[in-house]
Amino acid sequence: MTSPENANPEAGEPVRKPDPVTPVLTRRWLAPRSWSIDAYERDGGYASLRTAFAAQPDQLIQLVKDSGLRGRGGAGFPTGMKWGFIPQDDGSGSGPGAKPKYLVVNADEGEPGTCKDIPTMMADPHSLIEGCIVTSYAIRAHFCAIYVRGEALHCIRRLRAAVREAKERGYLGRDILGSGFDLEIVVHAGAGAYICGEETALLDSLEGRRGQPRLKPPFPATAGLYACPTVVNNVETIASVPFIVQGGSDWFRTMGREKSPGPKIYSISGHVERPGQYEAPLGTTLRELLELAGGMKDGGTLKFWTPGGSSTPLFTAEHLDVPLDFEGAAEAGSMLGTTAVQVFDDTVSVPWAVMKWTEFYEHESCGKCTPCREGTYWLAQVLQRMVRGEGTSQDVDTLVDVCDNILGRSFCALGDGATSPITSGIKYFRQEFLDLVAAQPDVAHPDQLADAELTGASA
Repeated sequence: MTSPENANPEAGEPVRKPDPVTPVLTRRWLAPRSWSIDAYERDGGYASLRTAFAAQPDQLIQLVKDSGLRGRGGAGFPTGMKWGFIPQDDGSGSGPGAKPKYLVVNADEGEPGTCKDIPTMMADPHSLIEGCIVTSYAIRAHFCAIYVRGEALHCIRRLRAAVREAKERGYLGRDILGSGFDLEIVVHAGAGAYICGEETALLDSLEGRRGQPRLKPPFPATAGLYACPTVVNNVETIASVPFIVQGGSDWFRTMGREKSPGPKIYSISGHVERPGQYEAPLGTTLRELLELAGGMKDGGTLKFWTPGGSSTPLFTAEHLDVPLDFEGAAEAGSMLGTTAVQVFDDTVSVPWAVMKWTEFYEHESCGKCTPCREGTYWLAQVLQRMVRGEGTSQDVDTLVDVCDNILGRSFCALGDGATSPITSGIKYFRQEFLDLVAAQPDVAHPDQLADAELTGASA
């Protein structure tokens, strides 16, 4: 896909339309019975597994490092580096790396607007299974758990069927393909908590505990599942691994940008003509994605949008040409997140949208830390009052102050994410928030009324 980096819309220069792209991650999605192992094998499935077994585990880790693959779950941490953190023994069965190693796949897709992992698991579950086997071999793990959001019942059934098929064909179990490598995969149904998308809360949930984030350090690489070395990766990250093994690191780097290489699945929803999943190289702009999605719905005007879900700071129409990769989004003042691109036209009230997102974060806060538990509650209360038409002149400053007391002070990133739509919404659309106050009758604040009553009573 080309980038309109040389185009100047303000000067009237035409913006080049995106070129057709050769799908990688989504190439099997529309094939007949794409989820079956027969369809997967016909398209070259499980060939990467044989290639991987011909190499040493450390060679695979280096291959993924060289590819530049970064975590597709939102953080963007280099995948090969994360794998390399896992302590390994010297083969003697003793030493600091003698504990069992685990691979955990984070399929608890709960970020508002994010819908890329469930379609992947529904349409092409064996790409995830093969990625799990290759990754487990690379980090020397013999047990893998795929933690799926509990509401995704059809997805859980399809994954479990794929695991059975893979086991029947000899791709799972003992001595896989005569390699001497053993692996078991368990598909675990979560209990429907957004907080379990945080990797340590997910691990607690897997162990049968209440899903709450752990104090770090220690990090999962040394003390993860059952206090053993654990790699936690997103579905899209693991599903990318077989393609890297087959194509090589240089091929993978032909897509995307230098620091953020490879293809990416962008989830586009909201006021667009064709919402859905669009695969494109990292660094693709919203202008190009809108072209793929048929433009704004009913010819509407773009007002604001999220580059990576509701926990990322909002963008406006001024950010149409921001490269949507990890560096590009950050340089423009937001985050790539999960590439959940939610598009809103000028019929949507920013304070109303921000209120709905804040209600979600208030509901999903695990309650472990005070800044998030209390802060999201009060943010929701203030926003609800404003949207009802009962705002006060202090409300905007109160929102900013509460966000400042949450940001950087909550136990995990949920609290930080809850502040993002509020602070960015006020930054770009402050007048909309002020208008909710300006429209109110000039009445005294409830505290002032109470003081007046007390004064009158004493008189």
